Amino acid sequence: MYSEQIRRIVAAHARLQADVNTLDDDSDLYEAGLTSLSTVNLMLALEEHFDVEFLDRMLKRRTFQSIRTLSEAVGELLGTKSPTSLPANEALRGAA
Repeated sequence: MYSEQIRRIVAAHARLQADVNTLDDDSDLYEAGLTSLSTVNLMLALEEHFDVEFLDRMLKRRTFQSIRTLSEAVGELLGTKSPTSLPANEALRGAA
């Protein structure tokens, strides 16, 4: 669902040894060169781009394992946003 956006963010922030365009959605990003430091950079970039915050329970290797697992996590985070957690102007637009 979000894989193309995530792929661009991975390319810009993950500092992989492999070209992200040669990887499929299930390729192991750690095998492609993702490190603990680049995982943090990637997480921050994803949070900023999607305006989400990764939950504590998501802060594990499996979440950042592949573009697919990242897409699932982002989808979950965007799906859990309720109108009360949105800025007031966005909540009003959603109610209209």
